[in-house]
Amino acid sequence: MTSFQEFSQKKAPERNSGEIISHAFEMYKGIFLYALLAMVLYFVVSLLVQPVSGFDSREFNEVIRSSDGDFSSINMWSVPGLKLYYGLSGLLSLVLAPLYVGLIYMANKYNFNQPIQASDLFIGYKQNFLNIVLYSLVSSVVMGIAFMMCVIPGFFVLPFFLLGYPILLFENASFADAISKSFKIAKENYGVFLGTSVLGLLISLSGVVLCGIGIIATALFYFAVMYSAYCAFLGAPRQIEFKN
Repeated sequence: MTSFQEFSQKKAPERNSGEIISHAFEMYKGIFLYALLAMVLYFVVSLLVQPVSGFDSREFNEVIRSSDGDFSSINMWSVPGLKLYYGLSGLLSLVLAPLYVGLIYMANKYNFNQPIQASDLFIGYKQNFLNIVLYSLVSSVVMGIAFMMCVIPGFFVLPFFLLGYPILLFENASFADAISKSFKIAKENYGVFLGTSVLGLLISLSGVVLCGIGIIATALFYFAVMYSAYCAFLGAPRQIEFKN
């Protein structure tokens, strides 16, 4: 297990959205190549889902085109392999969630000028793995429901989950405690958390505008925002030791 102690305010931004986003940019620059590695790993593993499920995306696209915009007449779930494809994709997202925690861990090492190794990306599989997966499941379900409600409610729910992953990593908390603590701090500082989470999400999604392929470069920026927000409100945790 990793022990994080001696919380430092010197490596933390001020408690406002601008400072947190600025700090996140500095952190992201230091871990950018590892964020690309995480995205490559995600896409490589994702490519295996389609053939395993038996889902044919070309056949699905043909069904969509033949509908002439009348989606009510389409029984999408009748497309062979579609249910299994989405089920495996959801499971894949949960299994890969510890990679995002690894990026937060790397950001902390970069913040304290500690050497970063590629193996650091996988710390979430060594520490608190089950709670990370459970947290990912709960937050994904809640956020999914919120964004399906005309999108806008999702932006207002987003701030409550901003600190969850850092709390799971640095405090070795249970998924329930991580949700509770993140919710409490966000509620007390909602304006800052709303501005920070929305700006962070928009920047993460900005890669879609950059010819689409840019999403690979920007998608994981939001996890640097999570780390910077944690530093702003709870201090930057200095890594002391790692015990096998």
